[in-house]
Amino acid sequence: MVIALLLIFIGFTALIYGANWMVDGASSLAKKHNISDLAIGLTIVAFGTSAPELVVNSMASFDGLYDIVLGNIIGSNNFNLFLILGIAGLVYPIKVQSSTAWREIPISLLITILFLVLANDLFLNSNSRISRFDGLILFTLFLVFIFYVFKQMKIDEGEVVAYEQKSNLKIWKLISFGLLGLIIGGKLVVDNSISVATDLGVSQKIIGLTIIAAGTSLPELITSIVAALKKNSDIAIGNVIGSNIFNILLILSISSFIKPINYNDIFNIDLFILIGGTLFLILAMFTGKRKKLDRWEAALLVIFYLTYTIYLILKET
Repeated sequence: MVIALLLIFIGFTALIYGANWMVDGASSLAKKHNISDLAIGLTIVAFGTSAPELVVNSMASFDGLYDIVLGNIIGSNNFNLFLILGIAGLVYPIKVQSSTAWREIPISLLITILFLVLANDLFLNSNSRISRFDGLILFTLFLVFIFYVFKQMKIDEGEVVAYEQKSNLKIWKLISFGLLGLIIGGKLVVDNSISVATDLGVSQKIIGLTIIAAGTSLPELITSIVAALKKNSDIAIGNVIGSNIFNILLILSISSFIKPINYNDIFNIDLFILIGGTLFLILAMFTGKRKKLDRWEAALLVIFYLTYTIYLILKET
């Protein structure tokens, strides 16, 4: 089992480096073709931070490991909301723009509720699953969301991001090695996580909600902590909320296209926690100092996440 844990660590390292290399190479390629910084940030960089979840879920979906698929998405979103945002808020109280408080956070809430409705087939008398048709609904909403963000950003062009000029050879090396790192890393994480779960007698659900979810969310964790240290609240909270929306609309939809996902209703508790946490975030924006996540509120998020995670693990043992 020690070897399996080491291979999981190597897999996560490959995922993170692979995502960074791919983003770096693709961003440089885009700049060479005069694609705007805004478009790069909204597409390539956003996709890059979600790439670990996408690769892991695609492989798990192909192998029919539905609890890994669901656990990774729901677990990553809870990890993002409670732990990453909580830690960032402890580092520096997070103040958000009006548009984020009024629009993006509620959008994240509505999308999570839609996930719950589609997964449980509340309007149909059939087995609970995320069908390809459900995936099509989610993917269509993803395209609508991207269009909405582009329209919003036209109002505020934002600052120009500097990119180092690279040769074509270096660009394609970065993209190639990045994709290779994602593929190898994803394979190592999925296969060895299953091995560890089997050895410990722990369910795939718990492995997906904890180890895999935390590992694939490392890019978001690093980004938000660095943003908080630089007192850049917009990036800190935008990274978390944007990632949660991407995970449900893009990654879940693609996973369902590969193979319809049988839904275990035991995940309903975790989805309700995600909904509750998002509601808490909305309330936090309008209590005390308006549109600000204070340190005591951030501490509540971290404490709740750690307590619930410990409960899940103890429940399995």
